[in-house]
Amino acid sequence: MKQTRNDVRNVAIIAHVDHGKTTLVDGLLKQSGIFRENQEIVERVMDSNDIERERGITILSKNTAITYKDVKINIVDTPGHADFGGEVERVLKMVNGVILVVDAFEGPMPQTRFVLRKAMELKHPVIVCINKIDRPEARPQEVIDEVLELLIDLGADDKQLDCPFVFASARAGVSSLDAEEAGTDLKPLLDTIINYIPAPVGDPDAGTQMLISTIDYNEYVGRIGVGKIDNGVLHEGQEVLIVNHHEESRQIKTKVSKLYEFEGLEKKEVKEARMGSIVALSGISDLKIGDTLCAADAPKAIPFQKISEPTISMFFSVNDSPFAGTEGKYVTSRHLRERLYRELNTDVSLRVEDTDTTETFKVSGRGELHLSVLIENMRREGYEFAVSKAEVIYKEDENGKKLEPMERCFVDVPEEFSGSVIQKLGQRKGELLNMSEASGGTVRLEFMIPARGLIGYRGEFMTDTKGNGIMNTVFEEYAPYKGDITYRRQGSLISFETGEAVTYGLFNAQDRGPLFITPGTKVYAGMIIGASGKSEDIELNVCKTKHLTNTRSSSADEALRLTPPRIMSLEQCLEFLEADELLEITPEHLRLRKRILDATQRKREAFKQKQQSENAS
Repeated sequence: MKQTRNDVRNVAIIAHVDHGKTTLVDGLLKQSGIFRENQEIVERVMDSNDIERERGITILSKNTAITYKDVKINIVDTPGHADFGGEVERVLKMVNGVILVVDAFEGPMPQTRFVLRKAMELKHPVIVCINKIDRPEARPQEVIDEVLELLIDLGADDKQLDCPFVFASARAGVSSLDAEEAGTDLKPLLDTIINYIPAPVGDPDAGTQMLISTIDYNEYVGRIGVGKIDNGVLHEGQEVLIVNHHEESRQIKTKVSKLYEFEGLEKKEVKEARMGSIVALSGISDLKIGDTLCAADAPKAIPFQKISEPTISMFFSVNDSPFAGTEGKYVTSRHLRERLYRELNTDVSLRVEDTDTTETFKVSGRGELHLSVLIENMRREGYEFAVSKAEVIYKEDENGKKLEPMERCFVDVPEEFSGSVIQKLGQRKGELLNMSEASGGTVRLEFMIPARGLIGYRGEFMTDTKGNGIMNTVFEEYAPYKGDITYRRQGSLISFETGEAVTYGLFNAQDRGPLFITPGTKVYAGMIIGASGKSEDIELNVCKTKHLTNTRSSSADEALRLTPPRIMSLEQCLEFLEADELLEITPEHLRLRKRILDATQRKREAFKQKQQSENAS
């Protein structure tokens, strides 16, 4: 018989990037007495990963729990970026409602729409928390209207439209039910959670049933499954059967060796957990996301929404440059393969495939950011490898027509730059759907554009808008192929020989285009050292020193002045890549290079491809 468990609430915090979800969780943890009075606390305590802390984004969903008025509130902090949407989709299955955090100045943004749509599909009630209410330019009343418009747009039912609004400053740790009042603490928000988010409902006397929504990985205990117990009770040491909604043949008998509940930032070991609790369990090696743990005598899988498919792919291969193996700790194909397949333990949106050669693997993800975070993590762990240019994944419909992924792209730019953005995205097959005035003299442009049209555009976008533009994209659907895109191909400056770059060689090279290296940088033949001002590649000798003569010219003693080089981040390097180029990644360096290092061989290959394309046309 179904019962309601009133001493528990399960809630997820969803929002656009940088609207303050993680800071809000900080405030709730501090005010619930989780920390000792003299304990030193870092900001954004939930962002535990180095990359998350550096970039100020949440990549992995995190679980925490607080107790308020004898009710345990399990809180899940989710990523705001669409590239990590796989995390959001599965986490929402664990909770009974969501807190939508919206910036009091920016209002609902593209990713707000993305994460909210997922919550609407599951019919979750929504609490709207308008954050950063203490910003000087805050406009809470207008933001309320914008949120309601978005809810109507996403097909919200009457209960979802009648949602409570809470006004907060997560950084100051205050909330209020009135936009005009500052509030003194976060109790109004906590009261709203208890009053508005439904308590979990299930049958405590039925057989155990628990859906695995997240997988964590720990070197000591292996895979850790996290999920909500829908029915029954789960004990430490209990024998269970693993089944899966999408794989009817999957039936594995196993045992739960350790069981944990969340308390603050810790996992606390428990002997048993009841219906409605969010728990973590270890000791099951082949557990995967979407599995249902159930009693051996009543195997029934819980339906689980399939995670959205990847839209972009890259080839990861063993580094074969002249400097290969000098900087990395893990350099072989075995190391690379093990590490990529291990990533599948925790990342549901990733796909890894073997190719014809044992040296190369095809890795597919939700976007460039998704794959660049994996690359950065591997680099920091001591891996050395090379990656190719990102390519979109095409599909075919039932009539054999080519389909490609389309992105809904939102651009906020000062008015004077809107013309150049419209022109550039138009050239990349972008279709302008909407143009509206945003706050503070900026214009909001909405485009529908093929995903391949955005590859390599962000750097150009930042230059065109002088760093003032904001661009957000959300995957929309697969649609018929929009035709070929003609890019203004910028050539590369390529090193002609192996050695060490010297000032004299670089001084002569800098007239050909911006350089990426400094004097003293070790280079090899076929390595890219800069961007050409022309559309073709240019080979240069940057290791060439000045010939010494016994005559002294009047300017001989003048120092050669070099223009500061363009230091490229990982994302910028990935954007710069062309189809015939690779990015060599080591723990210490990022080196752009030609796929074929030998100049003569490269020219032969280019000539052969040109002939093939002419014959095909």
